[in-house]
Amino acid sequence: MTSTALSIQNLTIAIGRPLVHGISLDLERGRVQGLAGESGSGKTLTSLAVLGLLPRKAQTSGSIRLGDEELLGMPRRALNRVRGNRIAMVFQDPSSSLHPQLTVGKQLTDHMRVHLGLKGKAAAARAVELLERVQVPRAAESLGRYPHQFSGGQRQRIAIACALACDPEVLLADEPTTALDVTVQAGILQLLRDLAVERELAVLLVTHDLGVMSAIADDVAVMKDGRIVERADRATLFADPQHEYTRTLLAALPGSRLASQNEGGTVGEDSVGEDTDD
Repeated sequence: MTSTALSIQNLTIAIGRPLVHGISLDLERGRVQGLAGESGSGKTLTSLAVLGLLPRKAQTSGSIRLGDEELLGMPRRALNRVRGNRIAMVFQDPSSSLHPQLTVGKQLTDHMRVHLGLKGKAAAARAVELLERVQVPRAAESLGRYPHQFSGGQRQRIAIACALACDPEVLLADEPTTALDVTVQAGILQLLRDLAVERELAVLLVTHDLGVMSAIADDVAVMKDGRIVERADRATLFADPQHEYTRTLLAALPGSRLASQNEGGTVGEDSVGEDTDD
């Protein structure tokens, strides 16, 4: 039985003009909720609103609840205790989300020091465990290396490890595989799927690519012009889309993408340690 980790209700966002129009979405533990739509549909704004990362001039209303806590309008200091701790985010480009002048070990252990109070050997040991879990080769050795010394696929695995450092309840993944080639992309998607199940993470997967959704999402919501126009479990939505916009998105998928859909939702693994997307 699933339970709601994060509940978005009647969320509106305006930045000069209305951009998101009263959407509602529940994220369940152990499940991947897909949020799909073209650029400008409002899907990324929705994910940024969860962490309070919208521009200062943004006006919002509605509710974003993490358990019993209301996040929308939460003071910044209180929100800082939530970010990276109870809710974490993986961005599209790991080259920009990882600091180029800090070692991987430093970036991983900083999260633990701030939120968990872990230092020294305890933090380093946990960092190694995290890198091993996301299948970064030679994990202990990797702590002393810098992001540019890894391939794109490995950098995204490191970014996921950073996001998991404090055992969050919710993981937001905003176009996490767009910058990767297809083979490496498949391994990252499988990793996110596995982590959702084994850690009972509530995952929000934001992407324009319904082919990605077909691989790992349990449920899919489709956004257009700031509104959710259709939502269903993955199998139902792909087999019998009801909204014309959803049908248009599906029709744009290459045949090979549609063929990748399968009942179990598994995708092929990338060659760990041999990413060649750089």
